[in-house]
Amino acid sequence: MTAPLFARVLGAAAFARLPPTLQALHSVQGRQRWRGQACVRRGDHWLVAPCAWLARLPAAADAVPVTVEFVAEGTGERWNRRFGDARMASRLWSRQGRLFERLGAVRFRFALEAVDGEIHWRVERAWAFGSVPLPAAWFAQVRCRERVDGDRYTFLVDVALPLLGPLIRYEGWLLPLGNREAEPDVPVSGRIGGGRGDG
Repeated sequence: MTAPLFARVLGAAAFARLPPTLQALHSVQGRQRWRGQACVRRGDHWLVAPCAWLARLPAAADAVPVTVEFVAEGTGERWNRRFGDARMASRLWSRQGRLFERLGAVRFRFALEAVDGEIHWRVERAWAFGSVPLPAAWFAQVRCRERVDGDRYTFLVDVALPLLGPLIRYEGWLLPLGNREAEPDVPVSGRIGGGRGDG
C-alpha cells in the first residue's frame, strides 16, 4: 500500500509524530469528508478580486460552513472544498520531497515541515496558467499552518502580497463527517492581517 501523500513529503518519522487527528486527515484511502466552519477575510486593494478569482479563493464571510472532500487519486489527492455554496477545488501531488498544488490557474510548490505537532507550509515557487513563473518574492508573506485544537483539525492560510498588502486570510476547523460535533455552530473570529504570529 502506498504511503499517504503527506507522509511521503514530510517523511515517515515526522508524520508518525503528528497528533492522531492530523494523521487521520492526511491518511485518506479512497475518499473521506470533513466538515466545520471558517472565517474568511479579504484585503481591500482593487487587485484582490481578480487575484482571488485566478486562484478560486473564497469570498469574505464571518462564519461560513465548510465541507472538504479528500479523494486519493493515484499517488496524489484531490481536495474538493466548499465554503458555503462556493467551490474551491485543488489537486495535490509530490515530487522530489516537495508538495505541489494546482489551485485554479495557479500551481504552487511547497516545502512542508512538522513543527511541534503542527504542519507548516512554505511557498517556494508558483506558476500561473501552468508554466508562467511568478516572482518568489510575492509569496514571502504567505503563512499556512495546520494544527489540532482538542479533537478538531484547525487550519490557517494568511496571504499578503507586495504592494497589495493583505490578500486573503481564512481560518477555521474541521471534524470528520459523521462526528456529531461536526456542525458549523461555533463562530470563528479573525481579522485579516492580524492574529497571532504563529506560522
